This record gives sequence, structure tokens and C-alpha cells, in this order.
Amino acid sequence: MIKTPRDAAAGSALDFVIQAPLIVREDLAVLAALTEAEDVEPLANAATEAYRLHNVQQYDGVEEACTATKYDCALVPQSRKLDRVHLVALDMDSTLITIECIDEIADMQGVKPRVAAITERAMRGEIDFRESLMQRVELLAGLPVAALERVYADRVRLSPGAQTMLRGFKTVGAKTLLVSGGFTFFTERLKALLAFDYALGNTLEIIDDTLTGRIAGEIVDAQSKARKFRQLADEHRGLEGLAVAIGDGANDLPMLAEADVSIAYHAKPTVRAEATHAIDYCGLDAVLNLFA
Repeated sequence: MIKTPRDAAAGSALDFVIQAPLIVREDLAVLAALTEAEDVEPLANAATEAYRLHNVQQYDGVEEACTATKYDCALVPQSRKLDRVHLVALDMDSTLITIECIDEIADMQGVKPRVAAITERAMRGEIDFRESLMQRVELLAGLPVAALERVYADRVRLSPGAQTMLRGFKTVGAKTLLVSGGFTFFTERLKALLAFDYALGNTLEIIDDTLTGRIAGEIVDAQSKARKFRQLADEHRGLEGLAVAIGDGANDLPMLAEADVSIAYHAKPTVRAEATHAIDYCGLDAVLNLFA
């Protein structure tokens, strides 16, 4: 359901952003009429096709029309400017990157179906994340560290538009945070590759270049991610600053709840329902179009 964003002041002017790999002109005309928009602005710099419908007066039935045509849509306040963003946090697995790392590590151990089933239940919020993580990591005992190197080299791929999005936020001076219930083996490499300012993840215990099946130190879970996000948001917040969080699974929900603007990226229904906006069809670069 389209909701009025929390960063919209009472009575503030609202725009409607529509984006997709391809938008049919006739559909755009229908949506402009439905919203009673003042005018339509093409977003020329968008990697995907995108339009901003200015000063919309109503949006009943608009989300349903966009869903039917597989267009991402969002109601955004005109006061939301890109240069107000001071912090952007991304989940790693299935958000910044296209895979769940633990599932691919498990494939190296021959237990991917068992691990993936637990991962899916945890993502939907059906089982406690901490318990699910310990169960999955235990199944990795005995795996050589070289298997992690192969997963990183052969299977880790950035989500479409990830670098464009990060570059856009860095241009305005925003700090970037990579958070994950996954592993520092991957978060630290991605932090270096993409110049994240901060990263948080779980550390796999390794003895004699072999996984023990245990986590070393405190477990990073949903609350840990939210605390780190809140700490950095408070540390870097300006007078009118915005903190943005992007995730896809149930263990991202506490962090998303802390954000001024929260975005569910190719996410589970429970996450889409709680986030400010959802991006289901476009890449991460589409996030930039939610800011003027």
C-alpha cells in the first residue's frame, strides 16, 4: 500500500515517481491522469526509464495500476533532496549482491539445500535469526577457507545499479554502511572494493585454515544492525539530514524502522509492507530517483 512518507511535512507537496526498464507512453498518460499530476518530468539521468509526476492530488488505484504493468512507484515529498542524505546503509546478501553467501558456501560443502531451506525461513521471519545462523554455520564445519575464496571470486556479483547508486550518494557527501548477518570474509572485501565507510558482519571461526562451524565473538543480528545504523545516524546527522536504509529480509526490519527513508529491495512481502518504498523491478540505481 502506498503510504505518505514519514519525511513528508504536513501539507507538503508530493510527487509520484514511476520507473521500470521500459515504460509505455500510454501507461504514463493514464497514470498522470489518475494522479491528477501538474506535469510530468522525465528523469534523464536514470539508468532505467523514470518519470516524476509533480504535485499529485490523489493516488487511489495508482499502485495497483503500476503493479499490473510491473512499474516501480513511490510517493515522495518534494522537500526530499539528495544532498540532505547523510547516511546510507545497505544489507549485503540479496541486496548489495545477488546471492546469499552462506547458501553458496554450503554448496561447496554439499549441504546447500539444507542451508538454503533454513535461510529462506529466516528471511521470512519464521524462525529466530540467531538460531538459524548457528544451525547453518554448524553445517559448514570442516570446510577449507579456500572454498570461501572461490565463492567470492566466482559467485559474488553486485546487484544491478549498485555502483551507480553508491557513487550518487557519495557525490553529496553521504557516509555509507554495509551491514550483514553474513560474514566479514565478504563484507570486508566489498567494503574495500566499493569504498564503504563502515561495515558490520559476523566472523567465522577458522582454525588451521578450516571452518569450525562456529561464530567467533558476538553474533550480528537484526538488533545489532539497527544499533549500528542508529549510532552512525546520530553521529552524522545534520540539522535536516536524512538516514536511508535498504534491505530485503526480516532481519533488516529493525534497521529499516530506524531510517528516515527505508527501501525494500526485491524484498519479502513482510519487508515491503513495513518499508517507506519498495523497488521490485529496477536496480539499486533506482533509489536515487526517490530524491530530487
